[in-house]
Amino acid sequence: MIKKTALRLPFENRIQAGRLLGQALAEYSKRPDVIILALPRGGVPVGFEIARMIDAPLDIMLVRKLGTPGQEELAMGAIASGGSCVLNPDIVAAIDISQETIDAAIVRERQELERRERAYRGEQPPPAVENHCVILVDDGLATGASMLAAVAALKQRNPASIVVAVPVAPAETVLRLQQEANDVVCLATPEPFLAVGRWYREFSQTSDDEVKFLLKRAWATLHIPLDETP
Repeated sequence: MIKKTALRLPFENRIQAGRLLGQALAEYSKRPDVIILALPRGGVPVGFEIARMIDAPLDIMLVRKLGTPGQEELAMGAIASGGSCVLNPDIVAAIDISQETIDAAIVRERQELERRERAYRGEQPPPAVENHCVILVDDGLATGASMLAAVAALKQRNPASIVVAVPVAPAETVLRLQQEANDVVCLATPEPFLAVGRWYREFSQTSDDEVKFLLKRAWATLHIPLDETP
C-alpha cells in the first residue's frame, strides 16, 4: 500500500525517512513474530529507526545489484544471499546483454556479497525467519531488482509473510513488488522518479563502518531514545 500522508519531499536524510516509515508500520509494533531485515548499505540506517519505533529485532538481507556494462547504476538484475538471482528481462533484451556478461557480473558481485557477509556479520548467526513476519527495508527503490532478489531469496526460507517497506519508489515498482510480497508499504511515489537520491536532501553513501556500528547497537539493544542520533 502507498501511505497517504502530509509528506513533504525531499526527506531530510535516512534517519527521518526511517522514522516516518516506522510510523507507517505501527500495526507491526511489539509483535513477537516480526523481524526487520535491512538491505545494506543504505537500508540499514532506515531499518534501524524502524526497529526502534516498532520494537522489533533488526538484521540484514544481503543483495547485490548486477549493473549493466557501461551503465552500472542501471540494474540488469540482482543476486542475494542463498543463491537467488533475479534478472530484468526487458533491460537484458533491450541492450542485448550476453549470457557470458551476465555470468561474469554474477561472479564479481557474489565475491562482494560474501565479503560483506563476513564484514557485517562476523560470528553473528543468520536470523531465524521461518514462520516469522519479515519486513524487508531499503532507503528507496528504482527498478526494484535488488528487492525482488531479496524477496525471492527469503521465500526459500519459509517466512509466514513478507512486507516490503521503503520511503520512496516509482509506482510501477510498487505494483510489481505487490505481486511478489504479502504487502508493500511505500510513503511516496513521485513522478518523474529519476533516482532515489533525488528525494533526499542528504544522501551520502552509507559506509561499511556505519552498517557494522548500527548492527552492533541493534544486536545489543533496541531500547534507545528516539532523540539520540546514531
